[in-house]
Amino acid sequence: MTTKEKTIQLLDRSTTQKPVIHPIRVMQFGGGNFLRAFCDWMFDVLNKTTDFNGSVAVIKPTERGDYTALRAQDGLFTVALDGIKNGKTISEVTLVESISTVIQPYTEWDKYLELAELPELRFIVSNTTEAGILFSKNDKITDCPPKEFPAKLTLWLHHRYSYFNGAEDKGCILLPCELIENNGEALKETVLQYAEHWQLKQGFIDWILNCNYFCSTLVDRIVSGYPADRVASIENNIGFKDKLVVAGEEYHSWVIKANAIVQKELPFSKTDLNVQFVKDLADYREMKVRILNGAHTSLVPVGYLAGLRTVKESMDNDVVSNHILQVLATEIKPTLTNFSAKEIDAFINSVVDRFKNPTLQHFLIAISLNSTSKFQARLLPAFIEYTQLYGSFPKRIAFSLASLIRFYKGSFNGEAIAVTDDKLVVEFFKNQWKMVDEKSQSLSDLVKHTLANKNIVGKDLTPYKGLVEFITKSIIAIEENGIEQCLKSLEK
Repeated sequence: MTTKEKTIQLLDRSTTQKPVIHPIRVMQFGGGNFLRAFCDWMFDVLNKTTDFNGSVAVIKPTERGDYTALRAQDGLFTVALDGIKNGKTISEVTLVESISTVIQPYTEWDKYLELAELPELRFIVSNTTEAGILFSKNDKITDCPPKEFPAKLTLWLHHRYSYFNGAEDKGCILLPCELIENNGEALKETVLQYAEHWQLKQGFIDWILNCNYFCSTLVDRIVSGYPADRVASIENNIGFKDKLVVAGEEYHSWVIKANAIVQKELPFSKTDLNVQFVKDLADYREMKVRILNGAHTSLVPVGYLAGLRTVKESMDNDVVSNHILQVLATEIKPTLTNFSAKEIDAFINSVVDRFKNPTLQHFLIAISLNSTSKFQARLLPAFIEYTQLYGSFPKRIAFSLASLIRFYKGSFNGEAIAVTDDKLVVEFFKNQWKMVDEKSQSLSDLVKHTLANKNIVGKDLTPYKGLVEFITKSIIAIEENGIEQCLKSLEK
């Protein structure tokens, strides 16, 4: 067989000579890009570097579709990861072999329930979107299957409980990845809600509470999906046709709230994977929101008004990138009191590396969606706490806020800006800027009205001494001198 013929063979376990060698130990609700490039990639690492010895059964959580391509490729797919780590460019392509089975419960309900009879199955992973962990009184115990994911899960757990006569060691470790706060607790409460709704026996409820571990988790990796522009090169590299190539950044983080039992059974400590087991997720969520998300919110209006259009372009601009570094290192870092300086600096450095990733096209205008509510969640807490610590407001966060107010005018240097936010927010700024342009109010009035509007900034900020004047002068300076000159002036 020639090399050319090899390159057009479809990726599957026959063509690659990669038979399934691990028993099913993981049931996974969802088979989309993120789970495959995150969890399944990690389970593949566990299999190849530790004694984990487990494959994944992927469950289609919704009725439409059945992961046809994943079935055709026998669960195999390629993950292409790129990024910058410690200043060095990293690029790797990996064949992920961890998925062994795909089940569509709407057409294979019995096969789905049979998974509950596997004694070695221990882990349940899910990513069914933020709206996936939902209770519906319309779901019936006789449905095969019920609509909502937690209802399907409850019936599966009940089948397992019944099949093994409530054996304590046949409980499961659940690792939801949905982007909601305390996702593990939310999933447990919803399962219990279904158990009560269906009047299941107390013995089952006790088994859920005492023999299963619902672990809240915090996930982080940018997965951009199918890399159409470079798939030919990747397929030429691997020698197979892969319809499921998924691209993402090298950076990854999985923070799991779990006890010693879970830590022992998931041997991540024996790998180089960035997985942390913690007692409380709140502090880690706060650090992520303030540093990673706060950096985005600080950057967007500043970078855009500087004429830059992507995160990468902004980080290549020395003046703009320095502004973001200063926001993180001098204004946000002091407010994160539950971490060591070393931990915070390491996270800041990883964020900077991610922002500089040349393979990710993150457009500032896309990230600008709902920037006012993002300011409230990401920057306002640090703004308040910094002021309490030092007796004066953080000027760089304030400058980003000034840039945000100017950004929301909807045009700059003769070009329209596609501002996307709540209708009331957009109308507020439209009317305020119109009055300034018509000279029926001053710019200072606009700033006062904005800072006093809790729907815009989260709380009345007008009492902060000198803030109205600083933001007013900053907006005037942006108009007259440009963003970069303003940022240079902040250095003085």
